Amino acid sequence: MKAMTLQPPIGLDRLMLQDRADPGVPGAGEIRVALHGSSLNFHDLGVATGRTPTADGRIPLADGAGVVEAVGSGVAEFAVGDQVVSCFFPDWQDGAPTVGDFARTPGDGIDGFAQDYVVLPATAFTHAPRDYDAVEAATITTAGLTAWRALIVDGKLKAGDTVLLLGTGGVSIWALQLATLMGATVAITSSSGEKLERARGMGADFTLNYRDQPGWGRAVRDWTGGRGVDHVVEVGGPGTLAQSIEAVRVGGHISLIGVLTGGAGEVPTAALMGRQARLQGLIVGSRREQQDMVRALDASGIRPVIDRRFALDQLADAFRYEMSGGHFGKIGIEW
Repeated sequence: MKAMTLQPPIGLDRLMLQDRADPGVPGAGEIRVALHGSSLNFHDLGVATGRTPTADGRIPLADGAGVVEAVGSGVAEFAVGDQVVSCFFPDWQDGAPTVGDFARTPGDGIDGFAQDYVVLPATAFTHAPRDYDAVEAATITTAGLTAWRALIVDGKLKAGDTVLLLGTGGVSIWALQLATLMGATVAITSSSGEKLERARGMGADFTLNYRDQPGWGRAVRDWTGGRGVDHVVEVGGPGTLAQSIEAVRVGGHISLIGVLTGGAGEVPTAALMGRQARLQGLIVGSRREQQDMVRALDASGIRPVIDRRFALDQLADAFRYEMSGGHFGKIGIEW
């Protein structure tokens, strides 16, 4: 079978399409999946460029979706022909967070899904949303479930709440779709007027260009009449956190899920205390939360936004496109 691998010295120019041994038949509790789609995340980019250390020869990509080809003994949840999608933390099945690293995350600590077939425990997958193709399904593994947990699980989002989203990448656009589905009012930022116009077409109520308005936190607060927003999906990190704290209401909720502006920096602690806001770090979610999200998607009819699709042998070009920042929503890999 074919698989993309990261050869030393790890970098985009060292992504190689190679022959790998077929994984064979599933054992007890396992399923064999023919993979057909994935999507790119900032975490994947870090692995592929060497910013996030991984093993030489690693098969990248945390997201994977495809069709069950065979089931091992004792597997009752899946049948041959089922459409399935992977889990970011295959060992975190339910309950409170139990992992804080990526040692068992596909495409990082273990081989990922940039390959033709896998044989893995059935618990490493859930059913895919009904009528999604493989690329669409793969977008829920990381970005979709992160947005779901930030707003629905941890944020307890309800109709009438106000939400601030930063940028128009995969997590933020998923969050826009989920927030509007729940009846929330949404503000969103970008440096692109074209992207902001597209976000308005998807239901965003207030848009602002953060390059034109460096003090966008105050602008968002003014938009709410001085109250501040109930929820912030904070994907930037230290470079944007101060503005997010300015924008949130007293007693509000900030989901810290990204480090696009760096892995460390100053936190305006006095401002955070004054807001009495809940600043919560999170990394994706559990298998049970993914199953809950799939049920919601089946009931709602929401479909993810795929900016562009690349073939598996174009993976390096797809990552370069991600680095350009020109995408809106998710970048898909299809084979």
